Amino acid sequence: MIQVKHFMDTFQVRIHGRGGQGVVTAAEVLAVAAFLEGREAQAFPSFGSERMGAPVMAFCRIDDKPIRLREPISTPDAVLVQDPTLLVNAGLFAGLAPGGFVLINTEKVAGSLLLPALPSALPPDHLVTVAAGEIARRHLGKPLPNLAMLGGLLAITGILRPESLRQAIKEKFPGRIGEANAAAAEEAFQVVRATSEPVASHRS
Repeated sequence: MIQVKHFMDTFQVRIHGRGGQGVVTAAEVLAVAAFLEGREAQAFPSFGSERMGAPVMAFCRIDDKPIRLREPISTPDAVLVQDPTLLVNAGLFAGLAPGGFVLINTEKVAGSLLLPALPSALPPDHLVTVAAGEIARRHLGKPLPNLAMLGGLLAITGILRPESLRQAIKEKFPGRIGEANAAAAEEAFQVVRATSEPVASHRS
Protein backbone atom coordinates (compact mmCIF):
# COMPACT_ATOMS: atom_id res chain seq x y z
CA MET A 1 0.00 0.00 0.00
CA ILE A 2 1.25 3.48 -0.90
CA GLN A 3 1.91 5.74 2.06
CA VAL A 4 0.46 9.13 1.14
CA LYS A 5 2.47 12.00 2.54
CA HIS A 6 0.95 15.13 4.01
CA PHE A 7 3.10 18.23 3.87
CA MET A 8 3.40 20.95 6.47
CA ASP A 9 2.87 23.74 3.93
CA THR A 10 1.25 24.04 0.53
CA PHE A 11 2.90 21.66 -1.95
CA GLN A 12 3.63 23.58 -5.13
CA VAL A 13 4.23 22.05 -8.55
CA ARG A 14 5.49 23.93 -11.60
CA ILE A 15 5.16 22.17 -14.94
CA HIS A 16 7.25 23.17 -17.96
CA GLY A 17 6.57 22.00 -21.48
CA ARG A 18 5.64 23.18 -24.93
CA GLY A 19 2.32 24.10 -26.49
CA GLY A 20 0.53 20.94 -27.55
CA GLN A 21 1.99 18.75 -24.79
CA GLY A 22 -0.94 19.13 -22.41
CA VAL A 23 0.90 21.13 -19.76
CA VAL A 24 -2.24 22.90 -18.55
CA THR A 25 -4.23 19.66 -18.61
CA ALA A 26 -1.63 18.00 -16.40
CA ALA A 27 -2.00 20.71 -13.75
CA GLU A 28 -5.79 20.46 -13.90
CA VAL A 29 -5.82 16.67 -13.58
CA LEU A 30 -3.41 16.81 -10.64
CA ALA A 31 -5.73 19.26 -8.89
CA VAL A 32 -8.75 17.02 -9.51
CA ALA A 33 -6.86 14.06 -8.04
CA ALA A 34 -6.24 16.15 -4.93
CA PHE A 35 -9.92 17.11 -4.70
CA LEU A 36 -10.86 13.43 -4.89
CA GLU A 37 -8.86 12.90 -1.68
CA GLY A 38 -10.59 15.77 0.09
CA ARG A 39 -7.58 18.05 -0.30
CA GLU A 40 -7.58 21.68 -1.38
CA ALA A 41 -6.01 22.44 -4.76
CA GLN A 42 -5.74 25.02 -7.51
CA ALA A 43 -4.37 24.80 -11.04
CA PHE A 44 -3.75 27.54 -13.59
CA PRO A 45 -1.48 28.32 -16.56
CA SER A 46 1.05 31.06 -17.06
CA PHE A 47 -0.10 33.95 -19.18
CA GLY A 48 2.29 33.65 -22.09
CA SER A 49 2.10 32.32 -25.62
CA GLU A 50 0.48 28.91 -25.86
CA ARG A 51 0.99 28.43 -29.60
CA MET A 52 2.08 24.98 -30.71
CA GLY A 53 5.68 24.35 -29.74
CA ALA A 54 6.11 27.51 -27.65
CA PRO A 55 7.31 27.15 -24.04
CA VAL A 56 4.38 26.87 -21.65
CA MET A 57 4.13 26.74 -17.85
CA ALA A 58 1.31 25.63 -15.59
CA PHE A 59 1.03 25.51 -11.83
CA CYS A 60 -0.69 23.37 -9.22
CA ARG A 61 -0.93 23.87 -5.46
CA ILE A 62 -2.10 21.17 -3.04
CA ASP A 63 -2.82 21.63 0.65
CA ASP A 64 -4.85 20.26 3.54
CA LYS A 65 -6.27 23.72 4.22
CA PRO A 66 -7.74 26.50 2.07
CA ILE A 67 -5.26 28.03 -0.37
CA ARG A 68 -5.23 31.83 -0.36
CA LEU A 69 -2.37 32.41 -2.80
CA ARG A 70 -3.25 33.17 -6.40
CA GLU A 71 0.03 34.25 -7.97
CA PRO A 72 2.29 32.07 -10.17
CA ILE A 73 4.54 29.65 -8.31
CA SER A 74 8.03 31.09 -7.88
CA THR A 75 9.27 28.65 -5.19
CA PRO A 76 8.13 25.20 -6.36
CA ASP A 77 8.50 22.03 -4.33
CA ALA A 78 8.54 20.06 -7.57
CA VAL A 79 9.46 20.95 -11.14
CA LEU A 80 8.27 18.75 -14.00
CA VAL A 81 9.98 19.15 -17.37
CA GLN A 82 7.91 17.58 -20.13
CA ASP A 83 10.28 18.55 -22.96
CA PRO A 84 14.03 18.02 -22.46
CA THR A 85 14.84 20.69 -25.06
CA LEU A 86 13.85 23.19 -22.36
CA LEU A 87 16.80 22.18 -20.19
CA VAL A 88 18.89 24.95 -21.78
CA ASN A 89 16.63 27.49 -20.07
CA ALA A 90 18.67 29.04 -17.25
CA GLY A 91 15.56 29.85 -15.24
CA LEU A 92 13.99 26.42 -15.46
CA PHE A 93 14.71 25.50 -11.84
CA ALA A 94 14.52 29.02 -10.42
CA GLY A 95 13.26 29.12 -6.86
CA LEU A 96 13.23 25.35 -6.39
CA ALA A 97 12.72 24.68 -2.71
CA PRO A 98 15.55 23.07 -0.70
CA GLY A 99 14.85 19.36 -0.77
CA GLY A 100 12.56 19.84 -3.77
CA PHE A 101 12.05 17.39 -6.61
CA VAL A 102 12.80 17.47 -10.33
CA LEU A 103 11.27 15.03 -12.81
CA ILE A 104 12.40 15.17 -16.44
CA ASN A 105 10.88 13.42 -19.44
CA THR A 106 13.87 11.74 -21.06
CA GLU A 107 15.23 8.28 -21.72
CA LYS A 108 18.61 9.41 -20.38
CA VAL A 109 19.64 8.65 -16.82
CA ALA A 110 19.74 11.63 -14.49
CA GLY A 111 23.49 11.43 -13.93
CA SER A 112 24.22 11.88 -17.63
CA LEU A 113 22.39 15.19 -17.95
CA LEU A 114 24.21 18.52 -18.00
CA LEU A 115 22.10 20.80 -15.81
CA PRO A 116 24.16 23.87 -14.86
CA ALA A 117 21.04 25.69 -13.64
CA LEU A 118 20.11 22.93 -11.18
CA PRO A 119 20.61 24.01 -7.55
CA SER A 120 23.77 22.38 -6.26
CA ALA A 121 22.12 21.57 -2.92
CA LEU A 122 19.41 19.41 -4.49
CA PRO A 123 19.66 15.87 -3.07
CA PRO A 124 20.88 13.57 -5.88
CA ASP A 125 17.95 11.19 -5.45
CA HIS A 126 15.49 14.07 -5.91
CA LEU A 127 16.49 14.41 -9.58
CA VAL A 128 14.66 11.68 -11.50
CA THR A 129 14.12 10.92 -15.17
CA VAL A 130 11.41 8.86 -16.82
CA ALA A 131 10.75 8.18 -20.50
CA ALA A 132 7.20 9.49 -20.19
CA GLY A 133 6.91 10.30 -23.89
CA GLU A 134 7.88 6.78 -24.91
CA ILE A 135 5.56 5.27 -22.29
CA ALA A 136 2.73 7.40 -23.63
CA ARG A 137 3.53 6.39 -27.20
CA ARG A 138 3.08 2.73 -26.32
CA HIS A 139 -0.30 3.33 -24.71
CA LEU A 140 -1.69 6.24 -26.75
CA GLY A 141 0.06 5.93 -30.06
CA LYS A 142 1.63 9.36 -29.63
CA PRO A 143 4.35 10.69 -27.29
CA LEU A 144 2.15 12.93 -25.13
CA PRO A 145 3.99 12.85 -21.78
CA ASN A 146 1.79 14.99 -19.54
CA LEU A 147 -0.25 12.44 -17.60
CA ALA A 148 2.49 9.83 -17.50
CA MET A 149 4.64 12.49 -15.83
CA LEU A 150 2.05 12.82 -13.08
CA GLY A 151 2.45 9.14 -12.31
CA GLY A 152 6.17 9.71 -11.90
CA LEU A 153 5.53 12.72 -9.66
CA LEU A 154 3.39 10.64 -7.31
CA ALA A 155 6.11 7.98 -7.17
CA ILE A 156 8.82 10.37 -5.98
CA THR A 157 6.72 12.53 -3.67
CA GLY A 158 3.85 10.37 -2.39
CA ILE A 159 1.72 13.52 -2.38
CA LEU A 160 -1.38 11.68 -3.69
CA ARG A 161 -2.56 8.12 -4.25
CA PRO A 162 -2.18 6.57 -7.72
CA GLU A 163 -5.83 5.49 -7.55
CA SER A 164 -6.87 9.13 -7.23
CA LEU A 165 -4.82 10.07 -10.29
CA ARG A 166 -6.33 7.23 -12.27
CA GLN A 167 -9.86 8.35 -11.36
CA ALA A 168 -9.08 11.98 -12.20
CA ILE A 169 -7.71 10.98 -15.61
CA LYS A 170 -10.76 8.88 -16.41
CA GLU A 171 -13.08 11.70 -15.36
CA LYS A 172 -11.23 14.11 -17.65
CA PHE A 173 -11.04 11.63 -20.54
CA PRO A 174 -13.85 9.06 -20.46
CA GLY A 175 -13.54 5.91 -22.53
CA ARG A 176 -10.54 4.44 -24.33
CA ILE A 177 -8.41 7.62 -24.21
CA GLY A 178 -8.81 7.83 -20.46
CA GLU A 179 -7.94 4.17 -20.01
CA ALA A 180 -4.82 4.57 -22.15
CA ASN A 181 -3.68 7.67 -20.29
CA ALA A 182 -4.34 6.03 -16.93
CA ALA A 183 -2.29 3.03 -18.01
CA ALA A 184 0.57 5.31 -19.06
CA ALA A 185 0.47 7.10 -15.71
CA GLU A 186 0.48 3.78 -13.87
CA GLU A 187 3.44 2.48 -15.87
CA ALA A 188 5.42 5.68 -15.24
CA PHE A 189 4.58 5.41 -11.54
CA GLN A 190 5.87 1.85 -11.39
CA VAL A 191 9.02 2.63 -13.39
CA VAL A 192 9.95 5.60 -11.20
CA ARG A 193 9.04 3.77 -8.01
CA ALA A 194 11.29 0.86 -9.01
CA THR A 195 14.27 3.11 -9.70
CA SER A 196 13.87 5.63 -6.86
CA GLU A 197 14.02 5.21 -3.14
CA PRO A 198 10.97 6.61 -1.33
CA VAL A 199 11.75 9.99 0.21
CA ALA A 200 11.03 11.06 3.76
CA SER A 201 7.85 13.00 4.43
CA HIS A 202 8.06 16.76 4.82
CA ARG A 203 5.91 16.44 7.88
CA SER A 204 7.39 15.01 11.05
